[in-house]
Amino acid sequence: MTMRLAAGALLLCAAVPASAQLGAPTQSPLPEGTTEGQDAGSPKGRYHELDALPDWGGIWFVQFGGSGGGAPLAVPKLKGEYLERYQAWRGEVASNNGVTRRNRSNCSPPGMPRIMRLAQYPYEFLFTPGRVTINQEAWMQTRTIWTDGRVHKEDPDPTFMGDSIGHWEGETLVVDTIGISDQLDLDTGMPHSAQFHLTERIHLSTEDPEVLVNEMLMEDPEALEEPFAVTVRYRRDRHGSLIEFQCAENDRNPIDDEGNTEFL
Repeated sequence: MTMRLAAGALLLCAAVPASAQLGAPTQSPLPEGTTEGQDAGSPKGRYHELDALPDWGGIWFVQFGGSGGGAPLAVPKLKGEYLERYQAWRGEVASNNGVTRRNRSNCSPPGMPRIMRLAQYPYEFLFTPGRVTINQEAWMQTRTIWTDGRVHKEDPDPTFMGDSIGHWEGETLVVDTIGISDQLDLDTGMPHSAQFHLTERIHLSTEDPEVLVNEMLMEDPEALEEPFAVTVRYRRDRHGSLIEFQCAENDRNPIDDEGNTEFL
């Protein structure tokens, strides 16, 4: 009897169309601000548009130094509780040999805006109709900048990358980002609020086409006394490629001399 029931169940499954077995596919609405057939989800027949965009091929490394002559780096001017939290963090660093507590996994990425200013790990910019994708070697992160005319989500969930929309002004990509998690740092140890807003103007240097310039403007009425502007430059490696970054394999707690698990 059991075998007959099993066989019957198999025949019943076989009679149901595969689409019904898998369930109906998700059908997201057309993003607000876009036009049917012209959004990022409809790229066919539009790849020729990319020829008008600037050449950002290869991979890009953050470039330090230059003609600054050793001038001190500008830092954000925090205020109120955010300044107090930063001062407490600095005190903890000083009293604990540079070691601080973390409220996230040791393998969680820094998120925006810090991840766009990492020295040792390169970036790759990919153009497709309606979007610019930034592949980042660090933590193997992917950032999407929508350029199909859509507007920001009304109340975006806070994320590591935030909600980025952009448009081209000539050969400059102008990017507006909100929705960055307030659990992340504006800069090392520096907190920000849920009101944090980032504007970027990304373009090739007029002096050297092998240098990409990112003019970043950070605004936060709750955490900053005034908007903070910083310019990041990236040097091109035309034929380089990103290397796999797999931190999760090493995200383990330390073991003491007796073999007991310790906690960070």
